Amino acid sequence: MDVARRNNVTVTGQADGPVVVLAHGFGCDQNMWRLVVPALAERYRVVLFDYVGSGQSDLSAWNASRYSSLAGYAQDVVEVCEELDLREAAFVGHSVSAMVGVLAAQAAPERIGALVMVAPSPCYIDDEGYRGGFSSEDIDELLVSLESNYLGWSSAMAPVIMGNPDRPELGQELTNSFCATDPDIARVFARTTFLSDSRQDLKSVKVPTLVLECSQDVIAPREVGAYVHAAIPSSQLVTLDATGHCPQLSAPEATAQAVLDFLGAAHR
Repeated sequence: MDVARRNNVTVTGQADGPVVVLAHGFGCDQNMWRLVVPALAERYRVVLFDYVGSGQSDLSAWNASRYSSLAGYAQDVVEVCEELDLREAAFVGHSVSAMVGVLAAQAAPERIGALVMVAPSPCYIDDEGYRGGFSSEDIDELLVSLESNYLGWSSAMAPVIMGNPDRPELGQELTNSFCATDPDIARVFARTTFLSDSRQDLKSVKVPTLVLECSQDVIAPREVGAYVHAAIPSSQLVTLDATGHCPQLSAPEATAQAVLDFLGAAHR
């Protein structure tokens, strides 16, 4: 199995520097990191990839069974790390990838030495004593809409997820990214994402962790960031002066600086 080709792995930055792995979220690909990569690449070896089923990955390697759980995506991460023989890498996961990183660190602790969770959510559905931001009815409606008309759902939801209505080009970029994803694959990934509950997995995190949230985020409200921070004793919580769910696009300089500050302290 050629993992590098399967996951469209690209490597840039300092060949002998500490390693940072950037992982995209639902409906996206590694291109979503392009605005933060230059700042990170000045100090770090930066590894980017596409999950199987996303971006320029090998779609023939996708199967619904493996990718119907977050563990399947975590397996992609572990196999990319093994392919490149990464040790103690810093894993930067956006949205659902934050929880994928938690699972990957469980599965291969020697591979991941730090976690950066960008706009994370361990559970999107409200529960007793927990606010995920959505009722179970909300999620059911979201999934029915997505499954019945994926392109229409993408056009309606991407600008809401992105926020920043005064910068419509950002919402359009996310719309285009969503619409480039195979609808059948997107339906499976959406169910895997929005029905996941990784709250218990947070207790397993032993590595230095940065929880990076936005001041306004309809997908991951600030109560979620506070919950994740409280659940991981080794974590720091930083709130960006940014809106929307994709600060690597809407506030790339602030996002990159927060990551650099955290990693710089972790590597001292």
